[in-house]
Amino acid sequence: MGDYMRFAFMCREKKQGINAKIAVVGAGPAGLAAAGFLVCSGYDVDIYDKLPLPGGLMTFAIPSWRIPPNRVLEGVKELEEKFNVKTIYRTKVYAGEPVHEEGDDFTEKKISIDDLIAQYDLILLATGTWISKIPKMPGVNAKGVTTALEYLYKWKIYEYNLANINPPYAKKVVVIGGGYSAIDAAEKALKTGAEVHLVYRRTIKEAPAGIYEIERVKREGVSFIELASPLEIIEENGVAVGVKFQKMTLGPPDETGRPKPVPVPGGEFTLEADLVVFATGESPTPPVNPSRAESLGLKLNKDGSIWVNNIMQTSISKIFAAGDVVTGPSRIGPAIRSGLKAARFMHNWFLAKKGKTTTQIGVFA
Repeated sequence: MGDYMRFAFMCREKKQGINAKIAVVGAGPAGLAAAGFLVCSGYDVDIYDKLPLPGGLMTFAIPSWRIPPNRVLEGVKELEEKFNVKTIYRTKVYAGEPVHEEGDDFTEKKISIDDLIAQYDLILLATGTWISKIPKMPGVNAKGVTTALEYLYKWKIYEYNLANINPPYAKKVVVIGGGYSAIDAAEKALKTGAEVHLVYRRTIKEAPAGIYEIERVKREGVSFIELASPLEIIEENGVAVGVKFQKMTLGPPDETGRPKPVPVPGGEFTLEADLVVFATGESPTPPVNPSRAESLGLKLNKDGSIWVNNIMQTSISKIFAAGDVVTGPSRIGPAIRSGLKAARFMHNWFLAKKGKTTTQIGVFA
């Protein structure tokens, strides 16, 4: 099979029999998995992505020691050469006034969703989560304050030699968060020679990345501090020099079902840092401005994610959605499963609309 990701793992060659074109917006795990299913079902597939390489966060944020980028690139190469998938890079699909997202640097062309609706029989939106969340507090706009996504992304484009930039080196790095992006940012900073503190507001038991991952980076040299929440970024002349934290204790469960962090009176302390990395989550980035979504007829949820029904169909019948832009930030496995699920529903819905069955058409169901 080769040492690469086989996105079209359901078949050996492209099936014939369906005269229909599908646009997949987003070349991350959900979009690529869906594309593989759809070509195995007989569709012509075009993939659009704003970045210069496929893979989304797999290629541009997740460290190569987790997912070697060549495995993703070779898998997409197979889609292109063996299954005639057309990949259109550096192209952002968007409707309405654009909102800046991380990863927009390489966009050379913009296409409206309206154009895709006119050109394609079906559309899958799989645009992920490319806006990071930073808590509001004094000093967050200081130089030397960034997000895990932006930090890892800048290192990636430097390593790929895609941009003439200086990578974000620092001597003392504080990473705030307890998920996989926090682990990846802390580990990357450690590999660059920095002294790294990873700070989480709950305990290691509640950390989304899990005890194993945190213990692993602790063994590598990352200092893990639990039960501490940031109060402000300490800055001098507009440059971050440290972070003031509040010690916490765990109270009753909050709306997430996890123990709620409660401040400990008088429990303040400071960590020095010339780089502060917030790994406090990302927001879904649908390819439409919220003000334009209503007139377009595309329904969004309160958190900005795309609303879908029980077959992953949006409020526009020929548009489906999958992956993190629907669920919010998740791991690679769930994103792939979401893409496969959406593709299967798209296939069944399209055949039902045409009054055909998979038996009549002779393709993978």
